[in-house]
Amino acid sequence: MRENTVRSKLSGGGMVVNGWLQIPSSFSAEIMAHQGFDSLVIDMQHGLIDYQIAVTMLQAISTTTTIPLVRVPWNEPASIMKMLDAGAYGIICPMINSRQEAEQLVRSCKYAPKGNRSFGPIRASLYAGSDYAQHANDTVIVMPMIETKEALENIDEILGTPGVDGAYVGPADLSLTLGCTPQVDQTEEPVVKALETILAACKRHKVIPGLHNASSSYALKMAAKGWQFVTLASDSRYLAARASEELSAMESENRPLLLKSY
Repeated sequence: MRENTVRSKLSGGGMVVNGWLQIPSSFSAEIMAHQGFDSLVIDMQHGLIDYQIAVTMLQAISTTTTIPLVRVPWNEPASIMKMLDAGAYGIICPMINSRQEAEQLVRSCKYAPKGNRSFGPIRASLYAGSDYAQHANDTVIVMPMIETKEALENIDEILGTPGVDGAYVGPADLSLTLGCTPQVDQTEEPVVKALETILAACKRHKVIPGLHNASSSYALKMAAKGWQFVTLASDSRYLAARASEELSAMESENRPLLLKSY
């Protein structure tokens, strides 16, 4: 089976730089994959991506060594299994608030006897190899999202669930439930303390601490604290930011010339 280099890198104590895909396009996914990210997450929760487009994006990513992951819309077995069958090498699942929900997530990602994932790796066996079924349980990454006050209270039960490989923090939702401004790269004290609690729990349970970031400067700071799986912004943010930057430069430096009458 094709190696999950994200899992290998993290198990060796390394840091993984992850990218985020919200634009429903195989070409933009291919461009992002060729930039050298360790992994890319196809966002099917808040992005504009449906199943068929997601499959083409997985195919585009597979033109590189970048590992394809998917954030599913919800903790719903059918959609989880379908994305794994399409070739996702890991699942990030939103709003996991209890051990029971974490157990359901794990069962959806694992073949028997560890779970109840139905067998049918239609594209996964092409991407990963003909021995996919024998190794999938130990290769696919399972990451529940910790993004509520309830999840914080149940953090040890969630991360202690067998089969859970890590925690992925959605700072905006976490901020909301703690009475703070919903944003990434948080500096508000309640959220900062919550992040410290989650990181400590990840270390206790020897699972991957993952965090969504909006900038490399904040991501580097969090990596220095011990966050191993750090996401840098998203394709849509990069597109908007770069376009805005170039347009602002033109307007500030050359507007008199552009407005000159001939």
